[in-house]
Amino acid sequence: MTHQPTPASGDRFRSFSEFYPFYIHEHSNQICRRIHIVGSALVLGLLATAVITLNPWWLLAMPFVGYGFAWVGHFVFEKNRPATFKYPLWSLMGDWRMFFETVTGQRRF
Repeated sequence: MTHQPTPASGDRFRSFSEFYPFYIHEHSNQICRRIHIVGSALVLGLLATAVITLNPWWLLAMPFVGYGFAWVGHFVFEKNRPATFKYPLWSLMGDWRMFFETVTGQRRF
């Protein structure tokens, strides 16, 4: 059994740098990680579509696509509760950091 990172004191993380190892641990399942990356790429595609078409309605789909893909990954494959429920901002930051680490080759897809 692997050690799961936990907050240093109390029941909340004090910083994003303290939170991020926990976030990565919550994405141990390769399929879950891949689903996150695909969802994030689709969110960027929706943003680009909104900008290119000058149609802001595409922006409304972004949270549904992003969270939809992520939550399927967690509930179906990772079998855990998404950290976004307790740490919404840090989870969003973690998602984009994991995305960019993956697409730049720093993290395995």
